[in-house]
Amino acid sequence: MIIKNVKVFTEEKQFIPGAVIICGDRITNVVMDSPVPREQLQSGEEVVDGEGCYCFPGMIDLHFHGCKGYDFCDGTREAVEEIARYEASIGVTAIAPATMTLPVKDLEQILENGAAFRREQMKAERSDSVYVKMADLLGINMEGPFISPVKKGAQDASYIIPCSVEVCRQFLEKSEGLVKFIGLAPEEVSVEQAEEFIKEMRDEVSVSLAHTNADYDSAKAAFDAGACHLVHMYNAMPPFTHRAPGVIGAAADSPHVMAEIICDGVHIHPSAVRGAFALMGEERMIFISDSMRAAGMPDGTYTLGGQDVQVQGNHATLVSDGSLAGSVTTLPDCVRTAVRDMDIPLETAIACATINPAISLGEEADYGSLAPGKKADIVLWDENLELKKVIKDGCVIR
Repeated sequence: MIIKNVKVFTEEKQFIPGAVIICGDRITNVVMDSPVPREQLQSGEEVVDGEGCYCFPGMIDLHFHGCKGYDFCDGTREAVEEIARYEASIGVTAIAPATMTLPVKDLEQILENGAAFRREQMKAERSDSVYVKMADLLGINMEGPFISPVKKGAQDASYIIPCSVEVCRQFLEKSEGLVKFIGLAPEEVSVEQAEEFIKEMRDEVSVSLAHTNADYDSAKAAFDAGACHLVHMYNAMPPFTHRAPGVIGAAADSPHVMAEIICDGVHIHPSAVRGAFALMGEERMIFISDSMRAAGMPDGTYTLGGQDVQVQGNHATLVSDGSLAGSVTTLPDCVRTAVRDMDIPLETAIACATINPAISLGEEADYGSLAPGKKADIVLWDENLELKKVIKDGCVIR
């Protein structure tokens, strides 16, 4: 396949006129500012005329709960398949869904279900149109159960437990290594216990600070011990202030830490989003949707982690206390909102939804940029940032 007449998103994070050449499910060449070689045009390859569209890698959502009426924590094959199918159809070609705080046994079953899906997906041939039309399941992002009841947000406090190496390793075993992030509120145990947990697990899974009320010192100690990820920056954590910079200040002072952020226009004010980029630097920011099952669905009452959620427009709140309960916005819409309403440059926004999450997941060798040898998962947007085409594994699926 040859995708021509497009503005290609380069590894230098610029859009340059060019073409992308694909063989099978891999990119073989990216041609910039010059015609596609004649021999390739005459080889009988399928040619896609991009009509001047932006051409960039398939997006990667490494923190969301569900969509289209399904939640990853439903723990069924149908749920994972429908979530993966919908995400791929909108240009999110790789995913790492998030779990909620639930009983350990329930979480283990959910992880086993995800692992079984990934096994089948890995074995499937490219010609298998069922899996070609589904986002690749690259990992699982565990928000709980090692979090703080003070900053639980929409999580169920009755299932929160102290961090445990034994339990964490059970999660890794049940998921067959698919768990890529494990959330932690370090202040819920002693400094020594938190550091011991992080040092014990840091070579097996990325430890993230999540739903935490930690002060600067506790958070910085956790990052210094090897925690490397911050879950939905600003949300479910203390605010950043000049005398108490908290978790956010600790993350900013830890160059190895990458931070998720929800740019749906509901969770965070545009000025605070711009402030996050100023504090962290664009290369450390990751756009997530944090969407729940109501994404892509009409207004109504839905569930998240066993709790009722009222959805109206782009707001999702717990029926019980009005707390924000994830989002109903997709990752592509978060990118659009960041560009249109938050003054984030398009090139930066695309990087935060492609190469940055790929790096955080440790999958940048195959995902996140358009370069020879990488997976041919590609999205075309027009000048209005509207979806025109999705190519998955070298096949046009939309």
